Amino acid sequence: MDADTADNHLAALAGAIADPARSRMLCSLLDGHARTATELAAVADIGASTASGHFTRLLEQGLVELHVQGRHRYYRLANPQVAQALESLLQLAGVPAAAFQPSTPSVLRLARTCYDHCAGEVAVQVHDALLHANWIEAEGRDYRVTETGSDALERLGIDIDAVNRQRRRLAYPCMDWSERRPHIGGALGAALLELMLKRGWVTRHLDSRALSVTDKGLSSLSKSFGLAGKSGA
Repeated sequence: MDADTADNHLAALAGAIADPARSRMLCSLLDGHARTATELAAVADIGASTASGHFTRLLEQGLVELHVQGRHRYYRLANPQVAQALESLLQLAGVPAAAFQPSTPSVLRLARTCYDHCAGEVAVQVHDALLHANWIEAEGRDYRVTETGSDALERLGIDIDAVNRQRRRLAYPCMDWSERRPHIGGALGAALLELMLKRGWVTRHLDSRALSVTDKGLSSLSKSFGLAGKSGA
């Protein structure tokens, strides 16, 4: 890339950040949580039709990525480098980044079911732990279980061969609507929830999708995945 081309790319990137509406959207995503198109439009104090053009500009410049799940369209920062650049600009401007404030009822925030797999804070932490330990790795829009992960999950009590034989997606990042970060969906997600229920790590509520994490579960989740948290609903 020659100097003129680099200058043009930099100018286009700076222009995408410089618009007040787009900068508000980007700064709201700095906490690592995804937000819907509707929420970002509200953050920027603009209408949905106007926001659509801004989303296109941010996507074209590689500043955000789009995650479509059902009828929802979630946006999050494209990569850690974008976050670092924005943090540096905020420091120069002397403005602190806003913290994410989930509106989900507390009874559902820690752990709950999402279809046939686990969601909530616990599930997001399990997702992150499996990625960090290289038990799963990205494969297109899905995850594959690595050889290391297969051995580790078998030791936990999950029959990976049986999970692989199911006629459904093995594992994929399912956007968590309270944490706004992914948990694990698919056959592996269902197997993990089944394991946690069978071992008594979590228990179901009779009248809702909420799950309670038992004291045994806290200890076992910490030992198996390095999770730390509080028990209860």
